[in-house]
Amino acid sequence: MTDEEWAVARDALPVPAWLEGRGGQPEGYCHRQMLDAIRYVTDNGIKWRAMPADFPAWDRVYACFRRWRGQGLAKEFHDRLRGQVRLAEGREAEPTAAIIDSQSVKAAASAPAATRVYDGGKKINGRRRHVITDCLGLLLVLLVTAGDITDRQAARILLPPLRERFRKISLVWADGGYRGRLVTWAREKLQLTPEIVKRSDDMSGFVVLPRRWVIERTLGWLMRSRRLVRDFETLPASSEAFIYFSQALLMSRRLARRTPAPAERSRWTVAA
Repeated sequence: MTDEEWAVARDALPVPAWLEGRGGQPEGYCHRQMLDAIRYVTDNGIKWRAMPADFPAWDRVYACFRRWRGQGLAKEFHDRLRGQVRLAEGREAEPTAAIIDSQSVKAAASAPAATRVYDGGKKINGRRRHVITDCLGLLLVLLVTAGDITDRQAARILLPPLRERFRKISLVWADGGYRGRLVTWAREKLQLTPEIVKRSDDMSGFVVLPRRWVIERTLGWLMRSRRLVRDFETLPASSEAFIYFSQALLMSRRLARRTPAPAERSRWTVAA
């Protein structure tokens, strides 16, 4: 990480329990080194045991990742950065509309057979990433399932927490895979209005569809991280944590570009 990225990430890090008097003891490692190591694994797709010598020992880094995964700290860190990006883009911190879609990826042999299932629609043996984003393409809700879980089945799991967490959202754009009784159920039970964006019959080849292109771009962003090109994780929870870290890496870089360099900041301070 550059100094500008670390300045952004440091302010969004979860507060350790010992600093708030909730027990525990100070960590024996540098947060910047640990976060940088996890970002390196996410971005380059290496094995944990192949951690370069410039970083802390791989088992310490993995233990940190496992703790962040188990305690939901990766999602908390991601959500804080998302709020900063939305404010920087001139939006409110809470979105009012969302987009839902899924992505099928091949799973490695290390993934258990129960979660590595053949997806008949995409002709892929692996897992599916069900995501809901805002209108900027920033992740709101995430669920990694076996490949045979349909879009409608996953939507019934994703939409209730979306409604509970983001009370201002009333409209959700989706593709034809979400049509049917799910639309009526969402309107009656959750007061959400799913709007299906379909391809017309006369379309051929790749066509940019309104609103749907936003979440398609987000799914493309995920494939930039080599760790996410294939699902190598034994636990779906690990897959979700890596997706959060991948998006956090993207957002911290975006925010860092808006942050003045250290020399510029000092010059501004002197001028003030």
